[in-house]
Amino acid sequence: MGKQIWKPGNMLYPLPAVMVSTGDTKGNTNILTIAWTGTVCTNPAMAYISVRPERYSYGMLRETGEFVINLTTEKLAWAADYCGVRSGRDVDKWKETGLHRGKAEALDFAPLIRESPVNLECRVTEVKELGSHHMFLAEVKAVHADEAYLDKSGRLELNRAGLLAYSHGEYLAAGKKLGTFGYSVKKKAPEQKRAVQRKKATAHKKRTEHKKTSNRKAT
Repeated sequence: MGKQIWKPGNMLYPLPAVMVSTGDTKGNTNILTIAWTGTVCTNPAMAYISVRPERYSYGMLRETGEFVINLTTEKLAWAADYCGVRSGRDVDKWKETGLHRGKAEALDFAPLIRESPVNLECRVTEVKELGSHHMFLAEVKAVHADEAYLDKSGRLELNRAGLLAYSHGEYLAAGKKLGTFGYSVKKKAPEQKRAVQRKKATAHKKRTEHKKTSNRKAT
């Protein structure tokens, strides 16, 4: 079966479905749900969000240059969807979703969402007006991690939170574990070891059979 050729489009899935919290200088705050987001740099830690200019939060982003990326979970799926289909011009999303504002550590105006397992405080460094969406490149200034997902050594076990993903119009829960980073390389070691063991066993078997044959000829 062949493949169809379609016109250019965004078919890069799955994506994180995050709730972005914003604020203005007058004390107004809002939440918008975004899937057009991701990591762009490790050092310095940087992320981006792409937003349509007609979105209610766009003005806040332009005014303050701040936002918080709040990761979502299965428990936050309804709130994430609601904040993506309702406008802050018409409803108070905090009230309607039951989410609570939290104080940011390094930002002045944008709050964080307390129910989120991880919050990334971001300060905008550049805005790229690409077309339908404007990309806000930002440096991560602080990260908040829920202690509920820390193990005894203090390591964050984020995958226990039931993270939410967005794919082709659907919300998906994080699936089963298939491996860890670098597992494709690590798997070769045991396989190579087994191959060597099989080779040795074959050689030993041949030597044994050869000795038996030699003994029979000698008698």
